[in-house]
Amino acid sequence: MSVDGLLVALVHLLLTVSLAPVPPVPAEARTVVASTDGTQPAPATGRGSVPPRWLGTRELPEDPTTGYGRVRPTPPALRHRRWTLPDTVAMLPGTGYASRVVSPAPRHVVRRSSWRPGCPVAATDLAWVRLTFWGFDARRHTGELLVHRDVARDVARVFGVLYRERFPQEQVGIVRRWDPDAPATGDGNGTGAFVCRASTGATYFSQHAYGLAIDVNTFQNPYAKGRVVLPELASSYLDRRRVRAGMVTADGPVVAAFARIGWEWGGAWSRSRDYMHFSRNGR
Repeated sequence: MSVDGLLVALVHLLLTVSLAPVPPVPAEARTVVASTDGTQPAPATGRGSVPPRWLGTRELPEDPTTGYGRVRPTPPALRHRRWTLPDTVAMLPGTGYASRVVSPAPRHVVRRSSWRPGCPVAATDLAWVRLTFWGFDARRHTGELLVHRDVARDVARVFGVLYRERFPQEQVGIVRRWDPDAPATGDGNGTGAFVCRASTGATYFSQHAYGLAIDVNTFQNPYAKGRVVLPELASSYLDRRRVRAGMVTADGPVVAAFARIGWEWGGAWSRSRDYMHFSRNGR
């Protein structure tokens, strides 16, 4: 399998696996945006502010040409996606940006990840990074990542920049154990790092399997090559001229923050576009 093929497989894995169990969001829930005077958040309503009830439940038929879900037009409810899912870890103390790095990652954290014997990185080389992030609801949230211990502090600094820049994210979490045969729903979103998966028919792994790559807001920043779009319902976000909340742009704070630690952006690739993807070696 080519390197591009491996990357497609890893992106699909990140998108078809729920980062963590998420409790239902009440229909009356609303996101908030900053008020005009910058003091208190003001309630916001409208399309895109509340996740649809069918999110993550409508399976897509398989595309026999690609082996992934069939690409469908982006549903209206997802074209301006701007909700934040409930946090899955306890809030870090404070009122601004905060991070906590534990290296090596505790065993109970590794156990709920995709790590297993045979992965290209030892469990003791993974670090658990808890950090605060700015949600689409204009509020402070806490998420978690597993990354290689060599880059943990750098990653924490990057997310500090994103917090101060008020770059919104839907959820930041650890990709849990997965079923590679699970059907795709094409509507997954989130920010994640470590995923252990070998390429089919090959002996090499993605940079995610080393904890040296991060995907940011996977729905607002999809992967595209030929007939493949991942997530499969995110085609609306392939138009990078229509900048919406959560999108990574070439001249924006996300690319700049990762560039400061020497990481490269998949949105600048020539053979494909992986707008969500950042990695230390550019792969």
